[in-house]
Amino acid sequence: METTGEPINDEEEIVPEDDLPENFLPKIKQLRAELKQCQTEKQEYLAMSQRLKADYLNLKRENESNQAAAVKFANEPLLNELIGLADSFELAFANRSAWEAVDKNWRTGIEYIYAKLSGILKQYGLTEISSAGENFDPLKHHALELVKTTDEKSVNRVLEVVQKGYCLHGRVIRPAQVRVGTI
Repeated sequence: METTGEPINDEEEIVPEDDLPENFLPKIKQLRAELKQCQTEKQEYLAMSQRLKADYLNLKRENESNQAAAVKFANEPLLNELIGLADSFELAFANRSAWEAVDKNWRTGIEYIYAKLSGILKQYGLTEISSAGENFDPLKHHALELVKTTDEKSVNRVLEVVQKGYCLHGRVIRPAQVRVGTI
């Protein structure tokens, strides 16, 4: 007899029960019950297997995403250190009279080094948070001081940037320290 792989139903008869000895009937009923139970278990295992496969694929996708993020932000500690170095350059440039008093060749060299440092920071995905004149955003700004203003347009706006803020691939790694207008 050839099997089709289809489940055998209770109604489906392989051999007419009339032709079998009576002591086989309980055994056949038992085998049919076991077959029905096996088919039910098979469906349960198939469903469980499909859920496990989906869970595995989701976990794999999440793991790949986490690894990509880890690689993307692996340089964050080093970039934080370089930001401190860039701050030192900017402090040196801030005192215009002292900076202009320095020998022109020396000034040009320092400005070149600063430009190279800025290029490296940008190359690795670091961007400055532009703040002056923007609305205050606590996710990007750290308010150092509230400055009284009479101009309605300046209320809740960044009036002055005390220290630049930076984002690494869109994530704030150092909020800008600012002074904010208030009434």
